[in-house]
Amino acid sequence: MSPGRKPSGPPDEVLVRRSLKGDLRAFTELVDRYKDPVYNLAYRMLRHREDAEDLAQEVFLHVFRALDKFDPEQRFSPWIYRIASNLCLDKLRKNRTVTVSLDTPLVEDRGLYRQIPDPAAGPQEITEVSETRREIQSAIDALPEKYRMIVILRHTRDLAYEEIAEALNLPLGTVKTRLFRARESLRRHLEGQRELGEPEPGEE
Repeated sequence: MSPGRKPSGPPDEVLVRRSLKGDLRAFTELVDRYKDPVYNLAYRMLRHREDAEDLAQEVFLHVFRALDKFDPEQRFSPWIYRIASNLCLDKLRKNRTVTVSLDTPLVEDRGLYRQIPDPAAGPQEITEVSETRREIQSAIDALPEKYRMIVILRHTRDLAYEEIAEALNLPLGTVKTRLFRARESLRRHLEGQRELGEPEPGEE
């Protein structure tokens, strides 16, 4: 499910209710709806395709086992992204040696742009766009995990600040502070300046 694109068919919460009543087709529809977003989140954090595939499968296994704990009155997406985020961070804590991947950049937001080649663009323009993509993804990869996760949830999954706070179990102010610091770090990185320093005292 692409950021900002509403799924066709019943809302997530209706599918959850049906799944809880034993409707396996409803659960399969939830999996189909979120398999690509969950994989993409895992891949951007782990930067390794096989690890991302394994983790995505683990996410849906966790979802299946814990579905009865989900409140259908709440939005489903922050809940599943919380599970995926926790598993990604656990994986990174266990294995600090990950492969760097330079892939799809951010969507547009406050000066951070998705660079899509114009079909009529010449070789030079396409090369410049590709280089910009690499630079942006390199800057994202250089972020500390706690900053990188928030950037991914905000810019690739299009979650609101409140939903990110819910997904990561963080105060709303901490989410806003970390996202601001991450954006500033990305800009400094892209401008060839120093990377993100240590958090200032008082940051959660």
